[in-house]
Amino acid sequence: MVGEAGEGHPTPGWWPELVGPGKALDTDRFFVVAANVLGGCQGSTGPASRRPGSAQPWGSAFPRITVGDQVAAEVRLADALGIARFVAVLGGSMGGMRSLEWAVAQPDRVGAALVLATCAASTADQIGAQSAQITAVVSDPGWHGGDYHDLPAGQGPHTGLGLARRLAHLSYRSGAELQERFGRTAQPGEDPLAPVHPGRFAVQSYLDHHAAKLVHRFDAGSYVALTDALNTWDVGLGRGGTDAALAAARTPMVVAAVDSDRLYPVADSARTAASPAAVGGLRVISSTAGHDGFLVEAEQIAPLVREVLTLGSR
Repeated sequence: MVGEAGEGHPTPGWWPELVGPGKALDTDRFFVVAANVLGGCQGSTGPASRRPGSAQPWGSAFPRITVGDQVAAEVRLADALGIARFVAVLGGSMGGMRSLEWAVAQPDRVGAALVLATCAASTADQIGAQSAQITAVVSDPGWHGGDYHDLPAGQGPHTGLGLARRLAHLSYRSGAELQERFGRTAQPGEDPLAPVHPGRFAVQSYLDHHAAKLVHRFDAGSYVALTDALNTWDVGLGRGGTDAALAAARTPMVVAAVDSDRLYPVADSARTAASPAAVGGLRVISSTAGHDGFLVEAEQIAPLVREVLTLGSR
C-alpha cells in the first residue's frame, strides 16, 4: 500500500498520498492492516510456499482458491490479531472484490466498505481476457505442469509470464492514454518499419519493461492462482445470485468507478452501486489512466476514503 522501493518491490507503494499521518487514511487515528493476499508470493501462502510436512513447494498441488477463500483467511488473521470489527475495508480492483466480499459476508465485523474499480461478478469479457493470460503462462514449456520451482534459475515459465503481463497491462491503461503517450513513435535507436530485423515501437518497449519487472519479482504460479480467482469471482456464489447478494447487503458501501477503465467498466460498478447499501450512488473518478486511475488519482480518491471512514466510525 505504502513504502519505499526495496527487495521484491522495485517501485514504491501505490497510495503514499492517501495513507499516513494526517492523510485521508490517517495512521494517527487508525490502525491499518494490509495483508498479502492468499495465493500470493510475498508474504502469504501460495504455490511457491513450502508444503507443510515437505521440503517441496506446493506447486501444482496448491488448491484452487476464490476471493471468498481469501477473505476467509483475512477473517482468521483478524481473529489472530484480536480485531473484532474493522472501521472500514478499502480496496480497488481485486482488493475491491475482497472489500465487497467482506461487506456481504461479514457485516457485523465491518463498519463500511470502499468498493473501487471492480465488479460484483466477473463478466465473459473479463474471464476471456484473463483466461488468455493463464494460457500464456501454462503453455510455456517452463511451466512443467506447475512444478517448476526447484528448477535451475531461468528455466521457469518466464516467457509465458511476461506475455501474460503484456496482455494484462493493456487492460490496465486506456487506449487514449497509450495513444497520447506513444502513438506510433519508434523506440529511440530502433526502426519498427525496417524490412529486416525490425525494431520496436515505443509502446512495445513500454510493455516489455513492465513484463520484465513482473517476471523478476512475481511467481508464475501465484499469477495463475490469482487470475483464476478473478475469473471465478461472484459475490452471489452461495447467496442466491449476484443481484440477490447485493440487494441483501447491509454494510454501508461507497462505490466508485474510473471513467476510462476498460477492465472494469463503469457499468460494473453501477450494478454494485444499485445495492440499497450503497451510499450516495455511483461515484465516478475522471482519469485518462484507465483502470490504473484507482492508483494514481489520489486527490479524487481521498474524499471517498474519508467518507467511508466516517461512515464506519458511526
